[in-house]
Amino acid sequence: MAEPKKAVGRTTPAMDKTVYKDNWFHRLAIHHLSESLQATAGMRNKKEGYESIVEAAGMVRRRYDAKGQQELVIQALNMAFPGFILKMIKFLLPQSKFSREYFANFTTIFFSWLVGYCEVRESEVQGKMEKNVVCIPKCRFLESTNCVGMCTNLCKIPTQRFIKDSLGMPINMVPNFEDMSCEMIFGQHPPADDPTLKQPCLRTSCIAKQTHGVNCSS
Repeated sequence: MAEPKKAVGRTTPAMDKTVYKDNWFHRLAIHHLSESLQATAGMRNKKEGYESIVEAAGMVRRRYDAKGQQELVIQALNMAFPGFILKMIKFLLPQSKFSREYFANFTTIFFSWLVGYCEVRESEVQGKMEKNVVCIPKCRFLESTNCVGMCTNLCKIPTQRFIKDSLGMPINMVPNFEDMSCEMIFGQHPPADDPTLKQPCLRTSCIAKQTHGVNCSS
């Protein structure tokens, strides 16, 4: 297995804002996830489209500590995806080269509405090359929030746990806070001493700090 990549961070993120044109499927998926997150948190907001997800995430960031944020997102994901389907996938697709590559391709096709444009790339697994890495040149969620804490506690950690527990697939998500990119490496466990968890707040542009007055590094 390849060595886990390190997260990269600095205080001034990339400034070019990406413009998205969501189709009907994207809008439906965004609405479904936003409603699941709001229902689980017991809060409502009047934003529409992707802004509703960002607003809900900001409200959760303000009201819950890091552990509470992670648990709430996992609950929301369990609400959003039928349990019997997850169990069937876990049974039919035990960890293998096929399943790692399948999950990577599935992510690029069905979850670009959440993370933005992404593509499959290769990495070395047990001495052989596999197409098990999803490369996200500029993560939509990270770009929208500019927040290390929201990326870590509302995306990276709960997503890694959800995919591992629900689908039986280890995954290591490696965000780059310098250029807003991210890699999702299927089949790789996150490092025990994850450098992402040590990243400082992007103080000059952090949505959580500007909008809700919280310290995202806490």
